[in-house]
Amino acid sequence: MNDNNPKEIKNIEHRIESWLIPTGNLFVSLFHRIALFAIGAATVWAAGMSFFEMMQKPYASVQDLLLLFIYLEIGAMVGIYFKTNHMPVRFLIYIAITAVTRLIIDLVGTKHEADMGILLMGLTILVLALANALVRYASNKFPSKPDQHGGE
Repeated sequence: MNDNNPKEIKNIEHRIESWLIPTGNLFVSLFHRIALFAIGAATVWAAGMSFFEMMQKPYASVQDLLLLFIYLEIGAMVGIYFKTNHMPVRFLIYIAITAVTRLIIDLVGTKHEADMGILLMGLTILVLALANALVRYASNKFPSKPDQHGGE
């Protein structure tokens, strides 16, 4: 073995890394784009099917409309992530609030009475609303740097 061998190995490692890292980044980026497209397409399909089912009924319930709002928020979230590579956490909170609201309406519609489950779901909405306020405050008070990739 000669003294140049460790340098040659380092040079080979550097050449391999200079090819693998951009290739890996490309595959990750392609996966994100394909997955976002699939989620967006599935959201449009699900929203369309829900709308079609809703049109078959003599009227649209509040639950039906809230479900369409959930699809709208998912679509907006996918669009924002597609354009900015930032996960809008607030939209996830909005979706959760809307979903819990649908559950409350369903429970009240079937039981016709208030119970502890409905109260706990109302408290869940309050906690989610406070979390949303905290996320909004934190994103305004401590904005992320333009070169960082992360959520709100």
